[in-house]
Amino acid sequence: MGARCFLSSAARRFIQPSPAAGLLRCCRLLGPTKRNMSSKRQMDHLEKTSSNYRQNALYPAQICGIMDESETVKRLRIAVHPDFSFKAGQWVDFFIPGVETVGGFSMCSCPALLQREGVVELAVKYTKHPPAHWIHTVCALGSRVDMRVGGDFVFNPAPSDPSVDLLLVAGGVGINPLYSILLHTASLLHLNHASGGRDYKIGSAHLCYSAKNTQELLFKSSIIEACREFPDKLSCDLHVTQQSTDVDSHLQPFINSGRITEEELRAHVDPQRTLCFLCGPRTMIEALSKTLMDFGLPKDRILFEKWW
Repeated sequence: MGARCFLSSAARRFIQPSPAAGLLRCCRLLGPTKRNMSSKRQMDHLEKTSSNYRQNALYPAQICGIMDESETVKRLRIAVHPDFSFKAGQWVDFFIPGVETVGGFSMCSCPALLQREGVVELAVKYTKHPPAHWIHTVCALGSRVDMRVGGDFVFNPAPSDPSVDLLLVAGGVGINPLYSILLHTASLLHLNHASGGRDYKIGSAHLCYSAKNTQELLFKSSIIEACREFPDKLSCDLHVTQQSTDVDSHLQPFINSGRITEEELRAHVDPQRTLCFLCGPRTMIEALSKTLMDFGLPKDRILFEKWW
């Protein structure tokens, strides 16, 4: 069976030809595979997430698109097996042939893209951690990896579920799973309109996102586009903490200087309706979780990645 990787006009910007990879190829993938889980290579991401949900199947996959999302972040488009599935907000165990350490990366794409094109996307910041280092220095079109889905940090409402208001709070590359959730929310809004308002009764979704500068605000154009498409449902406040150049005029209405404030969060918290997802540096998660609880938001309505 084959996994499709389409070269639409939007997808072409991902492609950076590599002499080793040649032209972009649609990959032919075999069925789920198994690996020995007793090796010492597991004692990092896998150990930290050992108590989290993860699927049993390990699927082969192939890199079919690479682009620079920022100066420090590479975005991969990955063709996957037809049986591969995930929920918005989840991550993958990322197995690289010849690399002992197993990576753990949140998907930044949404389930609708997987359904349409048979691909998922990851955005990985450069570090010397072996999986991230491989992505930035070795990975090329056609590179093969194995992936397994895991994570409890998900937004996956059923069509008949009551509506909730989402508060999404991201710091740095912690935007990845929240961008997936935002895109999934936009997809559900399309389904709601198509059903005449019967299915997926989405409330609102507000994104608070902080990064060093606008260059490091990943996915900013797509985030703003989604908010403009559903202005009564989706909104965002983008923050920069170390901006040294002028902000582009088209971004200015959305950009705030400095960190996310308590006042901003308070304006989007309703203890009865708000469901909050946090992802970013551990210190940020701990501080904002306390702030949100001080606002009366129940602890079970504050979700975050403990191992981030």
